[in-house]
Parts: sequence; C-alpha cells; structure tokens
Amino acid sequence: MKQLLLLIIATIAAGHAAAQSKYIEAVDEYVPAPGQFVNTLPEATADDTPATMARKCTEALAGGAGGMITLGAWGGYVVFHFDHPVVNIDGERDFAVWGNAFDYAAEPAIVMVAVDANGNHLPDDPWYELRGSEYDNPLTIHDYGLTYSYAPLKDVSWTDNQGHEGSVPRNTFHAQEYFPLWLAAEGQLSFSGARLPDNAELVGKKYLLEAFSYGYADNQPNDNVEGCSMDIGWAVDAQGRPVSLSHIDFVKCYNAMNQVCGNIGETSTEITGAEDLHLEASMAYAAGIMNIENSKLNIEDYYNLWGRRVKHPGKGLYIKNGKKTIIN
Repeated sequence: MKQLLLLIIATIAAGHAAAQSKYIEAVDEYVPAPGQFVNTLPEATADDTPATMARKCTEALAGGAGGMITLGAWGGYVVFHFDHPVVNIDGERDFAVWGNAFDYAAEPAIVMVAVDANGNHLPDDPWYELRGSEYDNPLTIHDYGLTYSYAPLKDVSWTDNQGHEGSVPRNTFHAQEYFPLWLAAEGQLSFSGARLPDNAELVGKKYLLEAFSYGYADNQPNDNVEGCSMDIGWAVDAQGRPVSLSHIDFVKCYNAMNQVCGNIGETSTEITGAEDLHLEASMAYAAGIMNIENSKLNIEDYYNLWGRRVKHPGKGLYIKNGKKTIIN
C-alpha cells in the first residue's frame, strides 16, 4: 500500500511538471506605439486585428521560441502570461524578461504585474509597477501621457501632457508604415504611464544608451541574468506604496523612453521572451502543495495528495515541508 501511495505522489508531481513551462504561454495584448520596426516585428497588415496580432506575438515569444517583437516608441506595450502563477519568493528575483539590449544600447521598458483577482483569466485587474532604480529619480515623470497622430508614410507626430510636441521620424532603412496598420483607422493612439529620464549621450558621432541599474526590460544584455530579472517584491501601487503579492498572473512591459537618437531613430524596446526563475516553487504553489503568505514561502502545513491543506491530519500519507510524511 505504501509503495502505491508513493507512486501516486510521483505521478501527480510528474503531471504538474509536464503541464507547466517556465516560458511565456501566450500574449494577451499587443499595442505598440509607432516606430521603425512596427509592422515588421511581427509582420502586420491593415487586415490584422488586435486578436491576430496577439497570436503573432505568441508565436514569436511563447515556449521559448526566441522570436522578437517591438514595442515601438514611448508607451507601446505587450501583456503576457505563463501557464501558471509565478510565486513571490521573499528576497529572490522571481522572473526574467529578455530583450535585445547590449552594451550601451539599452532601451528600457517599465515592467508591471497583475493578479487575476476576479478569476476571469483576463488582464483586467489592477496593475502594479515594479519599482526600478529610476523610480525616485527627479527626472522621472510618473503621470506622463502622450498621443500619436496618423499620417500615412509620414513622420508620426505626437503631443504630450507636459505641453511638448515632437515626432517619430522616418529613416531610409525602414520604408514601411510606422503607425500600427491594424490601429490606423482610429487616427490617433494615446498612452499613459511613466517616462524615464533620457539615457542617450552623443559621443563623437555615436549615440551611447546607458543601462539603468535594475528593474527594467531590454535594459541589460540577456547574458546578465540578474540584470534582466524582476522581483515581485518591488511592486508598488499607483501612489508608490509597496504592495504584498503572493504571486502574479500577468506581466505588462511598456516602453518608458521618449527620445530620438539621430540616424538610429527612436528608442524602441524589443522583447524576446520571459522566464519563471523558480518553476518548481511555482508548480508547488499552483498544485496547492505550498502556501505563500506575505511574500514568504511557507510550507509548514500538511497537504493531502490533491493539494488541499489539512488542518488536523489523521492517519495517512501527506505532504509536509515539501516531503512525503506518513502519520500512523
């Protein structure tokens, strides 16, 4: 009997392992701002819709596919999810977002997270910003807003809520339309969020885009895992107050840079994927074997083989401290 119960546990664990991946499962929303790589990363036409573009982004990013999408200029964003909740392990980086940054070519995006509090499997719950290194920088504008206006095959003009205007300029390297084709019928595209300080410096004839210290996507090279990693414990609400999240269900990345750097054009974030950095803990949480409270891992309780916590266990086989326990 004991051997049979152990086999059941092994089968349950194997089932969870086979069902879950450390990589993105799907993209939920994709709304890029205008930019020189828009309509090519991924390829788009006027016949596309928000749903078809989300599917194209999923094909590029899901399952560690290694493709790339652009977020365009300031404000452009993507929302995605994993096939499980990503748990918040106290004092550890919880997930990474991969881009195409390299030394002195950082195009930082702010990362936000959400919990599916209403249980409808849609990213329509409150968003929380992960507080990166520039959150308290006096040059960061937290209530920034900007609207782009469509003019076919022209520089894309914009106005912001700070009384400024400018444009996303066209260049000779990218001849396609820069405004998202499937959104062009609306004529305008508006975004709101935070604008990070400019990070570009012109040295001779070359622009150098310095990376920020931590907390942003497409900011550090992908071989710098810590630099690309995010801690759910950094989450703050709209007023900048810390929030305690046991886990997250959705991730949003949006380009937080509004700058143009000569002939290399606008600073545009690119995303190539994301990864849960402690999949086993997330699997245990999703299976109900681990209980996470106040952003700390707590597995002192007993759980039955179906992942339900048992307050007063009787005789039988249970899970405690991540190990099999038999009570006689």
